[in-house]
Amino acid sequence: MPKLFEPLALRGVTLPNRIVISPMCQYSAEDGFAGAWHMVQYGRFAVGGAGSVMVEASAVTPEGRITHGDVGIWSDAHAAKLAPIADFIRSQGSVPAIQLGHAGRKAAMQRPWYGNGALTPADIARGDKPWDIVAPSAAPLGEGSLIPTALDEAGLARIREAFAAAARRADAAGFDIVEVHNAHGYLLHQFLSPLSNHRNDTYGGDAEGRMRFPLEVARAVREAFPAHKPVFLRLSVVDGAEGGRSEEESLAYAAALKAAGIDVVDCSSGGIAGSATGARGPRRDYGFQVPFAERIRREAGIATMAVGLIVDPHQAEAVVAQGRADLVAIGREALENPNWPLHARQALTGENGHADHWPKQHGWWLNVRDSALAQLGPYAKAAE
Repeated sequence: MPKLFEPLALRGVTLPNRIVISPMCQYSAEDGFAGAWHMVQYGRFAVGGAGSVMVEASAVTPEGRITHGDVGIWSDAHAAKLAPIADFIRSQGSVPAIQLGHAGRKAAMQRPWYGNGALTPADIARGDKPWDIVAPSAAPLGEGSLIPTALDEAGLARIREAFAAAARRADAAGFDIVEVHNAHGYLLHQFLSPLSNHRNDTYGGDAEGRMRFPLEVARAVREAFPAHKPVFLRLSVVDGAEGGRSEEESLAYAAALKAAGIDVVDCSSGGIAGSATGARGPRRDYGFQVPFAERIRREAGIATMAVGLIVDPHQAEAVVAQGRADLVAIGREALENPNWPLHARQALTGENGHADHWPKQHGWWLNVRDSALAQLGPYAKAAE
């Protein structure tokens, strides 16, 4: 069996394979509530054979949403809407996971298909009105962006507890993995980066001060989530901007995360500046962020997940077989092909037939089709 399809035990949770569907915001919630779109979105990934399916960044407070369309988990009512999604993911043999986030100064922005920037009069006319936002410092994302309020001690305590409460709700909703979003220029990344953290108290200054609040949040989530369930953390290993964080800072942070009980570092990069939604930066090659996962794993001694233009089954197999990462996250490739994990297994093993490994509702149909195709031979377009 290829290494990509070996199970992986993390605490008391076992993933059936090493493929995780990366969290991808859909910007389609209503008042933070997940709906039919989200059930179908994550359900189709679970049917597709991934070891774990991770629900998109879910805001731990209302003002922590990137856009009006973000999913939230700041109340029990919001968690109740997510519970059926977790149940269905599990019913397909996949491990249900969810990412917890706070956008900080990247909050109250446009949905990406409306421009991916600051809200305009047209957005407000659609009902997407701005709200007060917070950040480590009163420094806006860019020209025309809202100016955030710098968080005081009471504000930090509220957000720290909001992350912990969200972790408890995620457990109650049936999720077996939570991931803390500490990447792509959102709040916790804003604390880590000298480009966005201009504080002169214990939560700013040198690298140790800048990592203090993100570490407090990581510890709070770890303490709030059941001990037998793993906690991941997505990290922008480098800012990808002049004067930003280095890999060495991330190595020290990863070691501290391991000591705090974090189980997996999900290694991404960039996003401290630029558009509100997600990371931006040069895509130098396929799997361009794999070296980050490899170095964090080797030098910090913590399990890692590799992400970023991993598109081919043999490429993914090499990442885990060579010990460069413990897991691979598939994102936009899964949007193109939700059955990517099932196709990857066939490509790597040469297994024929679908009934044994595909959902039974699909497998028997596909086996009948395969028999018919075998009788007909390769398809050739009829001559004009």
